[in-house]
Amino acid sequence: MDLTSKKTVINKSQKESFEFLSDPANFKRLMPESTKKFEPNDEGGFLSQLSGMPEIGLKLNEKQPDERIVWGSASDKFKFTLTGEVAEVSEHESEVQFIFHGDFNPMMAMMVKNPLKKFIDTLSDNLSTI
Repeated sequence: MDLTSKKTVINKSQKESFEFLSDPANFKRLMPESTKKFEPNDEGGFLSQLSGMPEIGLKLNEKQPDERIVWGSASDKFKFTLTGEVAEVSEHESEVQFIFHGDFNPMMAMMVKNPLKKFIDTLSDNLSTI
């Protein structure tokens, strides 16, 4: 299952945006209001929980400097990635799009599709306010 957020233009250079998305602590500012738990961990990832959802751990999977950062599930139960694609708009602006890719069975995909789409759209909306 693949989901994409809208592209969000922010008032940070491509490098600044990439560095922001590379720091797990910054995701606390992007999380939905329904976040019950958010904890960066010593491994360079973070643990989060939204209201009514299980705790989910994310770890850094891949970095392509200034262009792409891939966070992946820290659990084998739910295999997914959350990618931030960063593109330069101008010297002081960049465009970010989140891409979610999950390896779910059809029943699970049907159940989580709408909440996950809302989640990545919220990340994108909150990114526009930084």
